[in-house]
Amino acid sequence: MFEFLKVRARPTGDPSHRRGKVAVTFAARLTFDDVSRRYGDTVALDHVSLDVAPGEIVCLLGPSGCGKTTLLRLAAGVERPSSGRVLLDNKEVAGPDIFVPPEKRGVGLMFQDFALFPHLSIVDNVAYGLKSLTRSEAKAEAFASLERVGLAHYASEYPHILSGGEQQRVALARAIAPRPSVLLMDEPFSGLDPRLRERMREETLVILHETSATCIVVTHDPEEAMRMGDRVALMRKGKLLQVGKALDLYRAPKNIFAARTFSDLNELPARVIGGSAATVLGMFPANGIAEGGAAIVCVRQRGVRFLPAGEGVPARVLDSRFLGDIALVELAVQGLDALILARVRESDVPQLGSEIGVKVDQGAVLVFPADNGPSQAVP
Repeated sequence: MFEFLKVRARPTGDPSHRRGKVAVTFAARLTFDDVSRRYGDTVALDHVSLDVAPGEIVCLLGPSGCGKTTLLRLAAGVERPSSGRVLLDNKEVAGPDIFVPPEKRGVGLMFQDFALFPHLSIVDNVAYGLKSLTRSEAKAEAFASLERVGLAHYASEYPHILSGGEQQRVALARAIAPRPSVLLMDEPFSGLDPRLRERMREETLVILHETSATCIVVTHDPEEAMRMGDRVALMRKGKLLQVGKALDLYRAPKNIFAARTFSDLNELPARVIGGSAATVLGMFPANGIAEGGAAIVCVRQRGVRFLPAGEGVPARVLDSRFLGDIALVELAVQGLDALILARVRESDVPQLGSEIGVKVDQGAVLVFPADNGPSQAVP
């Protein structure tokens, strides 16, 4: 038996934002237990374990080719794991001796390109996967899903008349129409322009919370992952590097790759002396790195502060680039071969060529062993 919630329409004159009722489904726990996936000699997933609680939204974050989509395909039943198990509500659906086909898993999959059929009407696109219902029942359910995303007035039209954002909402309607216990979304906003992407994220979050389905969203955008996920699972080269709330990953990344993912950094080589990493910009706690060991001090660009000339560490302003509300300032710092970048309010940018002082906020510094991660921010 399903409950129904009344949705509050957004205050807008656009009829596409008037949405109907959203069905609440029974969310399932989704568990990946030591899952690997190999294609010949290529390892796409390397012993990944992840538990997603019922009703939780987890964002899989990482560069292209890191295994995010492969993990989704294993959950959906599109592919089989080479080893390990996939479980729904602690019931094995894929493993060494068991494989439950996709149509029997109660899992919805929303593709990156929306995959709408151009020869079918919009309501027929949404009804396409409702094979267990009669045609009239499927159309009624599809129409209800279109109401939920504010597009019921387009039911008899065809996909080619829709904007990118509207096609995204039709794809979402099709994914939620069967009331899946788990919803998998593969880069659902990547084809949209930045402003529309932000709006679609917000609208999709509303619908996901109303349906209460367990959800995994694949993205390569850290901001999107932090905005949408109850937790973020960071991946690299088929491995799960770190899982947690966005704030925890931002404040305490496990390695330099994770730190680079969530922040724009200045990276300074350092040597540990007396328990601190020594740099031109100051001494910073070395977090257990051995005495005399090599370290990398990562200073967030927003943590560089400007002082009057004669205070702090001497520096010269070389360049400034306007980025909207902030500016990116390029500095030559005395004693450093590499340039330092600082993100500040546009109104705080010093005159180009001027001599200033700089200091670093201690809270904007992360210190890692020199061998903690890749030397370059590459996939």
